[in-house]
Amino acid sequence: MNWRIHSQSTDLEVLLNEESLFFTGNGYIGVRGNFEEGYPAQAATIRGTYLNAFYDIADIPYGEKHHGFPEQKQKIVNLIDAQTIRIALIEHGKEEWFSLFAGDLLHYDRFLHLDKGYTERLVHWRSPSGKEIRLRFRRLVSLTEKELFIQEVRLEPVNFHGTVKIVSTVTGDVSNYVDDQDPRIASDVSKLLSVTDVRMEKGIALVEAATSRSGLRAVCATTHDLSVDHKRTGQQTTHGVVSTFTFSLSEPVVLTRKNIYMDSLRHGTDLIRQALQAHARLQSVTFPDMAEQQTQVLRDFWQQADITIESDRELREAALLQEGIRFNLYHLLQSIGRDPYSNIAAKGLSGEGYEGHYFWDTEIFMFPVFLFSQPDLARQLLIYRYATLEEARIRARELGHQKGALFPWRTISGSECSSFFPAGTAQYHISADIAYSYVQYYLATRDLDFFYDYGAEMLFETARLWVDLGHYHQGQFHIHEVTGPDEYTCLVNNNYYTNVMAKYNLKWAAKMYAMLKQENADRLHRVVEKISLDPEEVEAWLKAAAQMYLPYDAERNINPQDDDFLNKKVWDFAGTPADRYPLLLHYHPLTLYRHQVCKQADTVLAHFLLEDEQDFSVMKDSYDYYEKITTHDSSLSSCVFSIMASRLGYQEKAYDYFRETARLDLDNIHGNTKDGLHLANMGGTWMAIVMGFAGLRLKEKGLSFAPSIPEKWNAYSFSIQYLGRLLHVSINQQEIRIKLVRGEGLSLTLYDRPYQLDATKPVQLNIRKKSRFPGVEAADDIL
Repeated sequence: MNWRIHSQSTDLEVLLNEESLFFTGNGYIGVRGNFEEGYPAQAATIRGTYLNAFYDIADIPYGEKHHGFPEQKQKIVNLIDAQTIRIALIEHGKEEWFSLFAGDLLHYDRFLHLDKGYTERLVHWRSPSGKEIRLRFRRLVSLTEKELFIQEVRLEPVNFHGTVKIVSTVTGDVSNYVDDQDPRIASDVSKLLSVTDVRMEKGIALVEAATSRSGLRAVCATTHDLSVDHKRTGQQTTHGVVSTFTFSLSEPVVLTRKNIYMDSLRHGTDLIRQALQAHARLQSVTFPDMAEQQTQVLRDFWQQADITIESDRELREAALLQEGIRFNLYHLLQSIGRDPYSNIAAKGLSGEGYEGHYFWDTEIFMFPVFLFSQPDLARQLLIYRYATLEEARIRARELGHQKGALFPWRTISGSECSSFFPAGTAQYHISADIAYSYVQYYLATRDLDFFYDYGAEMLFETARLWVDLGHYHQGQFHIHEVTGPDEYTCLVNNNYYTNVMAKYNLKWAAKMYAMLKQENADRLHRVVEKISLDPEEVEAWLKAAAQMYLPYDAERNINPQDDDFLNKKVWDFAGTPADRYPLLLHYHPLTLYRHQVCKQADTVLAHFLLEDEQDFSVMKDSYDYYEKITTHDSSLSSCVFSIMASRLGYQEKAYDYFRETARLDLDNIHGNTKDGLHLANMGGTWMAIVMGFAGLRLKEKGLSFAPSIPEKWNAYSFSIQYLGRLLHVSINQQEIRIKLVRGEGLSLTLYDRPYQLDATKPVQLNIRKKSRFPGVEAADDIL
């Protein structure tokens, strides 16, 4: 149940979105869910295959360019296309080409199998002249052989027993998608790839291509296996290889096509030789073989990452939400980079929105999912950021800072790619966001070796940035001319989110310095020597953290978003037509900057991440204030409002915001799923349940829960990894039960009371029905 996404649509607009929804990937390769046979000539389609972090370089044009503006940007490259397989039925020399849009479609199903790791199309088709066949298309990008994209086509005769021709194409004649009307999509050069070599070698079609400016190269090597005697011809063109197979269809026939992708970033120089070796190693592998491996990997993944919900009141809604949760988690797994070169792009590997760039989305919205389900993958995300540390140091110097590291707002290889600095470079908080994720990793693993090797240097360099950026005024530390998460309010003084995250960064840099010094002073000394760190700097971090200015308005009992936010006029929401949203597509940025209007959670997000900085009443009153002026034009917003609604006891609001996150892409709520999936929102779905409804928090004192449950649900459950243990958490309308599945016993906190968990005795408590926080008596332990 709820382990597959099903569609029977042939509507061209729906199919354009399904290219993203049915994409297949493994964190290295991403292949959009395009039809093998193609679409009608007039149909809009974005045919795409991508390698994570494989980019080209484009100039950033400016009418007026100032010092420190990025001159170039990286763009993910639409790579060699190996999807195309066309099928013709031949009688009396006349060819009828299979298409869902010609002849009669007698039956059609499309599936994404979330537990098996592949997509499938089942077709019963009658040609215009009455020939009937059944077809099954299956494809997967391997989670065990990272370079492999494998396809299988099965043809079965119904009333046609005759000649069939299959034309399989591998081509480097591809372009990137552009749209000059949407700032979230590239609007400049589309042709980024040039074919450098085309050949057939031992029956293997080889196409090698290079980017125009980045100097990166890639190869696609394709083999075919056909289960029936056939005639084969091959044609080499300027851009690729066309392989044609002709055979008699009298019984079911299966074509298996294996495509190996390699690139110079990971595989060095002799790509063709390595691709041929990979094919030799995988020569006997079949699609069922790879599907079985896929199932095994996913069985392990779902054991640790699955979330289940139960409801007998709203069966259909619960089923849709369950489908959405698993869909989102599956695509996060398909999208996460697993090497020092790659991260998780805002759209993953499902499309070209935001040009394949990595943002702060990773650390704040996606990293937690992997931290608690696949900590080794979470660690890899941190290593990617460490690999770009030198670029961040350079960027800080470009912006006039003597010390520290300023990480880019959007990037692939580490340099800043944002041309609009008010909502890009000015978002200094990304350095604190990255530091926050490093601290969270430490708290979840206590892996001090990682901090000697990577984490300490990251915390120290980001802390240096804040001391250099800020200044003291009337005894408090201020940070000016920055932009917080809300991109409708830019270049402000003392953005609450930025200041409180910087405080956390500074405090933990000093804490980690002391911790590492006590543990192994010699290992710490090597880090200190490397970056020429003066112990007096550590004292400066502590001082800045202790005296950090955090805006507070006593009249409203809220944290203002910044020094001037409350002095602005409130946006005329009642007078804004529905078709004028998202506002960024219909109003000049300055118009937005002059009003109290938020694109997404800003101060509310800070209250979630660092709740101990404010009293409950301040967080509650702030939530009430900002909810009224937030448009949620960003997909990063609803999950945060859901989490904080749970924290504050607004259970109906928490559930309503959660519902939007769960199916944002499946239901195309933002209207741009065609450009790629919203990966941060997908992470937010998990967070809204685990950190919202279940109230999970990870702090220095340990792991804690303060669970609630939506009224419409009977129960929900999930698992988390923590300090090498695997915990299973189940919550129903009466109680919460936490079981230790693997590892040694540990202490944790439930509703602010400590409990000891061990393998022989789960923790089982009555669940609180009302507010779970101030003024509520602790739940009774019922064991």
